[in-house]
Amino acid sequence: MRTTALKWIGLALLLLMPAASMAEVPDAVAKREIAHLFAYLEGSGCSFCRNGDWYESREAAAHLDRKYRYLLNKGLVATAETFIERAATGSSMSGKPYLVRCGRDEPVESAAWFTAELKRYRKKGTAGRRP
Repeated sequence: MRTTALKWIGLALLLLMPAASMAEVPDAVAKREIAHLFAYLEGSGCSFCRNGDWYESREAAAHLDRKYRYLLNKGLVATAETFIERAATGSSMSGKPYLVRCGRDEPVESAAWFTAELKRYRKKGTAGRRP
């Protein structure tokens, strides 16, 4: 009886091992790109809407940083794109998209705002350098 139980435990552990190895981890370039997106948001002076309430860019960056760290601990962020998709696109609680409003411009969805900046940053060739 014990041998059968040990076999099942061993099989379960063997099946769980690939899931643990599939954890996503950002490489150095992704970390620089994500750090740039945080710096860009903080320095933008834009307002950030989360669940109907508007926040200053620094408050927004602090909120997104908490989400980012949570996702990192879960192994759910490997690239700047997954950061945008999983942390910076919308509320995990309500499902509402985040919005960014710069000056008197109309608000835009944060996913588009961050993606546009990431493309600009990469085109400029700064992804291999510090933000």
